[in-house]
Amino acid sequence: MKSIVVTFSIIILLLSCNSKDKNITQTEVIEISKDTIETAEKPDLNITKDFVLGKFDYKRDSTFIKIDAQHASKDIYLKKEAYDAFLQMVDAANRDDVDLKIVSGTRNFEEQKVIWERKWRKYKQLEPKQRALKILEYSSMPSSSRHHWGTDIDLNSLNNSYFNSGKGLKAYEWLTANANSFGFYQVYTDKSNGRTGYNLEKWHWSYLPLASKYLEFYNANINTEDISRFEGAELAEVLLIIEEYVNGISEKAKQYK
Repeated sequence: MKSIVVTFSIIILLLSCNSKDKNITQTEVIEISKDTIETAEKPDLNITKDFVLGKFDYKRDSTFIKIDAQHASKDIYLKKEAYDAFLQMVDAANRDDVDLKIVSGTRNFEEQKVIWERKWRKYKQLEPKQRALKILEYSSMPSSSRHHWGTDIDLNSLNNSYFNSGKGLKAYEWLTANANSFGFYQVYTDKSNGRTGYNLEKWHWSYLPLASKYLEFYNANINTEDISRFEGAELAEVLLIIEEYVNGISEKAKQYK
């Protein structure tokens, strides 16, 4: 009788241990699954204030890549994701006998400052506010340019007239019909519908799957005090640079989700 009691106790103990082990295993699986879901919903986009302000070295950033010479007129870098999408767009354009070449891509704060201050000196005969407005017809203040983000490209020519006839017109018509399906949108469209900011730029196309997120971060974290350290920077607030220029994009781009 004593032997039966001992045997029964051992069986109960073994069953209890197996049950505990099973519970531990189930708990671990649930926790791993939860972590995986949270990571998928919150991808690391590496968005910081310095990044959206252009205050970084994109040539040393592993998320940027140098564009192959056959697709660019000079040494140009882009975000890898934007470049991959561009290559897909180029392949589609080539099948329709349309040639697309990038003439400008990523520019950081220092590079944009060189452009801005060169033009600031060029228009020195104008008083400061008018001088800035003249530059702002086509060029951004440093720390307010979409070109800082590695998502925006200038294609084929920096003159609207190029896109009015011949190969330029064919390329523009192809882009307006097809570029959106690859994530690229013309952000500086005609201003007749009330769009503010820069003038029409038929060459400027933005990869919105990334750029829309960067703009959202910019609007939530940047103010005109962050736009500084170049000639004329004190005019950023007066000229409503963030409201009228950074956000002066097409309605189609604003509505992108």
